[in-house]
Amino acid sequence: MAEVDVSNEMQSREVEEEAGKTGADEEDTGAQIAPIVKLEEVAITTGEENEDVLFHMKCKLYRFDKDGNQWKERGVGTVKLLKHKETGKVRLVMRQAKTLKICANHLVLPSISIQEHAGNEKSCVWHATDFSDGELKKELFCIRFGTLEIAKKFMEMVEEIAEYQARKSEEEDEAAIALKGLKIGDQNDNSKEVKEQFKENVKEEDLEGEKQETKGEEKEVENSEVIGEEKEVEKLDVRGEEKEVEKAETKPEAKVKEHVEPK
Repeated sequence: MAEVDVSNEMQSREVEEEAGKTGADEEDTGAQIAPIVKLEEVAITTGEENEDVLFHMKCKLYRFDKDGNQWKERGVGTVKLLKHKETGKVRLVMRQAKTLKICANHLVLPSISIQEHAGNEKSCVWHATDFSDGELKKELFCIRFGTLEIAKKFMEMVEEIAEYQARKSEEEDEAAIALKGLKIGDQNDNSKEVKEQFKENVKEEDLEGEKQETKGEEKEVENSEVIGEEKEVEKLDVRGEEKEVEKAETKPEAKVKEHVEPK
């Protein structure tokens, strides 16, 4: 009986000690501990702020290794088709689930060709010029989704985007050709205007030359007329002087005759 009582007392003491510890732990001392390092909020940019999400789905990505002639896993994460709000260009971006490392990053161009992977309906393959490693590389990708429906939806969307980009590039080419034609037409019109203006200037210069020649001729005529008049005046003066001389010569003779032959 004594041994039993001792054991009971020991157990009760242990319970009390544990209860005291718990109470001490739960007791609020009111002390405030300042953090050792103060962290500031940092704005994180992903480069996707100016893009709209067209497709967003979890998947597993593979890349074909030419040296080893085998498929290698690129990562497990989320693939997105992003359309830029201003340019309208669409790119494919995939990041790993935990590290957010970029596994694929390339534009969806009109030349892209995507098809189902042989032997697996949930997978599809395509060629692309990728920039996920910081430099452009031609890669052969294979992507696998959880269901067949998702894989088909992804393929259809990529094909639609490629067709849209092809139509857009054709329209831009046509617009560029039309604009070029307008510029050439404007240049031709300007050249015509320049030529016409040049002709008008030449005509005006010719008219001015003709006017000056006419004025010169008129002046020459006037000068010739004046000279003729002066010559006529001189002739008249000479004739007058000759007549006066003749008169002077005839008058003395008359006087001599009168003196010689008196009445």
